[in-house]
Amino acid sequence: MTALDLKNKRIVVTGGAGFLGRQVIAQLCKAGADLQKITVPRSHDCDLRQMESCQRVVSQQDIVVHLAAHVGGIGLNREKPAELFYDNLMMGTQLIHAAYEAGVEKFTCVGTICAYPKFTPVPFKEDDLWNGYPEETNAPYGIAKKALLVQLEAYRQQYNFDGIYLLPVNLYGPEDNFDPSSSHVIPALIRKVHEAQQRGDKHLPVWGDGSPTREFLYSEDAARGIVMATQHYSSHEPVNLGTGYEISIRVLIELICELMGFEGELVWETDKPNGQPRRCLDTERAQKAFGFTATMEFKEGLKRTIDWYRQHAA
Repeated sequence: MTALDLKNKRIVVTGGAGFLGRQVIAQLCKAGADLQKITVPRSHDCDLRQMESCQRVVSQQDIVVHLAAHVGGIGLNREKPAELFYDNLMMGTQLIHAAYEAGVEKFTCVGTICAYPKFTPVPFKEDDLWNGYPEETNAPYGIAKKALLVQLEAYRQQYNFDGIYLLPVNLYGPEDNFDPSSSHVIPALIRKVHEAQQRGDKHLPVWGDGSPTREFLYSEDAARGIVMATQHYSSHEPVNLGTGYEISIRVLIELICELMGFEGELVWETDKPNGQPRRCLDTERAQKAFGFTATMEFKEGLKRTIDWYRQHAA
């Protein structure tokens, strides 16, 4: 397929003011888009759970990149499963329908790694997406997002609507969400270590037993992958975005402590949930389909994230 020329396209990026969204906008501009023609709807004056808002947002747009999500870590997943299901399903499904009706040329939907079954053979291949139920705490969010893949496949089949679906692994990087009530594992741990240092604590409590593994993708790499897919990919098949590098939570927290100079003792709270046992992606499809490979070395990315947090912690 010939690359989608972004030059004079009107592009809407939902979630564009967020941690990933700002990087996606930077990468769109790098790939030739005009910043003046990029629209970022904000939740305070545009509720994407309402069909009228979705219709207004996609009106006269050429490309939609849907990043907006109601999302958090294990804590939020346990506390608000109904909200996570409803909000993510309604936002996505109405936005896709409104975009189709408005004649949008390309729809890029960013899904979630939480959509994979709890026990997926590692590394996760896209073809395994339907081979079981997601990890319970992730399921309401993961299934709401996975429904959008089904919708895009159906709209492609019936209406020839060009919608693609991407599955980025856990993201991290500068400007991440460090709010303890809704942050993901890396920002949550960085903040925890920083605050323990401020208080002079000798012990650091960490959820679970440290055995689960995760894979992390630097936000700038993820944004580049999303833009490359928007320009060069057109198929009903979902695509993983990741690094293929797997690290246990235990090794991760030890690395964060080392980079931050924390010398206290780790205390594993084994009565708290671990989440999905293993998470690591097969990244071959993205490489073959549109030439995407992550380039940020993990330790360096972690260092940049820590540096950013320390500068902005106040």
